[in-house]
Amino acid sequence: MGILNTLLRSVTWWNGQTLNTQFYTWRKGVKVGEDEQGNVFYRDREDKRRWVIFNGEAEASRVSPDWHGWLHHTFQEPPTDRPLVHRSWEKPHEENLTGTALAYAPAGSIRRPAPVERRDYEAWTPE
Repeated sequence: MGILNTLLRSVTWWNGQTLNTQFYTWRKGVKVGEDEQGNVFYRDREDKRRWVIFNGEAEASRVSPDWHGWLHHTFQEPPTDRPLVHRSWEKPHEENLTGTALAYAPAGSIRRPAPVERRDYEAWTPE
């Protein structure tokens, strides 16, 4: 790792971990598990603090509901020890796509590549 990357890591947090977080994790962190996206989850020895080191951009919606519950002390056991039971009707976890090209755009939206012409709407005009 070059000097520029080290300098950037000392002041940025959105692409991985800062040097302080890396040092704290090295000193006090106990690795609990890893999710399918490569995010790594830690806790301290007393299990008072829990945190995640993102694989790539730090985006909270990239944490699945299983790990989110563990991070916020909703579940005592991590999903690696006691996985959540998922129902057949549940969709797989997906990160928040708002603001990206993959964001949902309803029919007729100007953000669609080919907007559908609406025939069920008549514009109001003053008399």
